[in-house]
Amino acid sequence: MAKRIVITGLGCICPVGNDVPTTWQSLIAGKSGAGPITRYDASEFKTKIAAEVKDFDGNDIFGYREARRLDPYAQYAIACSLEAQEEAGLEINDQNRTKIGAVIGTGIGGMTVLFRELKVFDEKGPRWVSPFMVPMMIADSAGSLVAIRLGIRGPNMAVVTACATGTNAIGEASEIIRRDQADVMFAGGSDSVFLPVAMASLSRMTALSKRNDEPERASRPFDLNRDGFVMGEGAGVMVIESLEHAQERGAPILAEITGYGSTNDAFHISAPAENGSGAAECMQQALDRASLDVTDIDYINAHGTSTLLNDKSETAAIKTVFGEHAYNIPVSSIKSMTGHMLGAAGALEAIVCVKALQDSLLPPTINYETPDPECDLDYVPNTARPAQVKHIMSNSFGFGGHNATIIISQYAESGI
Repeated sequence: MAKRIVITGLGCICPVGNDVPTTWQSLIAGKSGAGPITRYDASEFKTKIAAEVKDFDGNDIFGYREARRLDPYAQYAIACSLEAQEEAGLEINDQNRTKIGAVIGTGIGGMTVLFRELKVFDEKGPRWVSPFMVPMMIADSAGSLVAIRLGIRGPNMAVVTACATGTNAIGEASEIIRRDQADVMFAGGSDSVFLPVAMASLSRMTALSKRNDEPERASRPFDLNRDGFVMGEGAGVMVIESLEHAQERGAPILAEITGYGSTNDAFHISAPAENGSGAAECMQQALDRASLDVTDIDYINAHGTSTLLNDKSETAAIKTVFGEHAYNIPVSSIKSMTGHMLGAAGALEAIVCVKALQDSLLPPTINYETPDPECDLDYVPNTARPAQVKHIMSNSFGFGGHNATIIISQYAESGI
């Protein structure tokens, strides 16, 4: 019988909160984290808005010298891991550290450090480039730095599947535990890409919203008048472990990971397949792994980016899998409030699923005003909704056709 995987700790930093309790309260209140860009002069850009992390000071955790070396995405990942460890009550020592690992993914990696040092190189020359640039910019640096900070020596790797990263990281970390390579894993994703060149490229792709006069209303998943996503940033990390290990140490069991699916559209480098075929296959995989029927899913936490193609294709995929029952399932997107946190998005959304199970409350899709005939499901518009939920599906889809789905369920001793 396959090992059961449970969630015992949560940590997050995002545009609406720098810890899990604050974030959850902001989301159920329908609070947007979007506003004018402050990280650079955006006056010449078509998109002048984003959802930035606020009031986070890495100096408080790392000290000035270390914080200067660390890319923001790595700082966020470490901070979230510490929060998750504390909630899990996980003591790390010489007896268990080789059986504790991390899968911390990222869509982009340490671009802030990279572009800072490119500027130094151009302006001052090679002698002034930091020797820490390469180890701090590469995609696996966050996971490595989490391991160093916590002293964990188990499996450690980065998943990079664009905007599906956070969900894939949690799913793959679960598989590591199931094959007995670890008892406990820190799993999630982190990203911070508020750089002029990156935002310029996404703007040229027409991926970003240009609703500059109303930033808090710009991200509007599934709404007819959506015009692109709002860039976000942050991280989400959870502590997951085998049920046996959690029980042995008396850990708080918050929820259970019961299903995981991963596919690729093999269609286009950035656009999803319009009929959502790859996404549908991914959702069906997760249902099959969880041994659940479509009628068992009580809520879907959507990828829901607020782009024309994504929202339409995800809706089509949900209908393919759930048939007429799709109209009975609440679906919502917290990206309407957090913006799109890229590789961190799926990790934060998984955390939100746990909170929804705990509090019997579904976060809303804010800014939903004008229904789109091609997006005609129940998107929990504008106001959080009380609901009894046992099984939640969370979707993440990324550039390159990556699809990832996990199912998070209420923990029951007898299983599902």
